[in-house]
Amino acid sequence: MNGRLCVGVILGAHGLKGAVRIKSFTANPADVAAYGLVEDEAGERRFRLRVRGEVKGVVTAEIDGTADRAAAEALKGVRLYVARTMLPAVEEEEFYYSDLVGLVAVRADGEALGKVKGVFDFGGGDVIEIEGPGGTVMIPFTKAAVPVVDIAGSRLVVEPPIMVEAGPEDDKEDAGNDGE
Repeated sequence: MNGRLCVGVILGAHGLKGAVRIKSFTANPADVAAYGLVEDEAGERRFRLRVRGEVKGVVTAEIDGTADRAAAEALKGVRLYVARTMLPAVEEEEFYYSDLVGLVAVRADGEALGKVKGVFDFGGGDVIEIEGPGGTVMIPFTKAAVPVVDIAGSRLVVEPPIMVEAGPEDDKEDAGNDGE
């Protein structure tokens, strides 16, 4: 559990006067600016945000010192961090997604699948990325697929959904079937 958490990422410019669009990772998207100064991943640059609006989880904000579109575009991709101490404490059975990174992922029978690499939202719901010996897998981050999150025990229990794939043999069988 590191000392800083990512609260958003700059998506690009908004308009001509230096405003930016931010994908917020906070429960209330406008809170991306509620915790004081934010800083880049390296901790080298600090930004003061002033939220101006919000549309579908994307926040528009002004950044002190960013006066034109070119300066705003130059910030595209910058991840925004705040000190963990600035964020609200979590309740029982709550956690920040960053707390999951590095946890061991196991099946209910104890079989190790790997370690959590990250949690993402690509638009269809949260997905947890697990890196293991067989490669990387993405699993829906739902109660059914991840029934146990044990931060104190440094693990989570994963029951991946059953995947069905059609292979060449399945295609051959269907080719001879005339609907009878």
